[in-house]
Amino acid sequence: MEEMIEYILQFGDLNKQQIRLISDKATEITLSKDDYFVEAGKLFNEIVFVSEGVLRIYYYNKDGEEITKYFADEKHLFSNPYKDEPLTEYLQAITDCKLIIITQKNWEELSNTILNWDSILNKILQKGIVEKMDRRSSLVSENATTRYLTFLEKFPNLVNHVPLSYIASYLGITQQSLSRIRKNIS
Repeated sequence: MEEMIEYILQFGDLNKQQIRLISDKATEITLSKDDYFVEAGKLFNEIVFVSEGVLRIYYYNKDGEEITKYFADEKHLFSNPYKDEPLTEYLQAITDCKLIIITQKNWEELSNTILNWDSILNKILQKGIVEKMDRRSSLVSENATTRYLTFLEKFPNLVNHVPLSYIASYLGITQQSLSRIRKNIS
């Protein structure tokens, strides 16, 4: 819980009572490697903070191939932007994970109770949007080697924890191409 509070405090000040309220509204869960947090077709209305581990967000394309859309690694907050709509992706633990969950109802209660909560949330969302755009923009504008090098820069801790097939899928290349790239740059 402390990791999430420290994360939130980067974006605004909270007093001890507000911190206690946030802690009371949150629940910590653990997922084992390969467990699903949410599967496609299910509702996902919670706000999630990854305190340990890595999740991957993926879907199946029209040819039935798994496409890794995103990685949610430690010290990241995320939610479903399409509330009350079934998810089209799968959220799966790549490693053992500790997640802190706040229900939508509790999140709204925090928003109604903590005076500067919306300001803090807006700063968190802005940071998340910038990170996501930064991470994804290189995937469309760079060659495969540069995309991999950018991946290493953006996700320095993931390369040793994530199967190469997931990284290749995220980068939009085959696993064989990724192996060649890794061989050529080492």
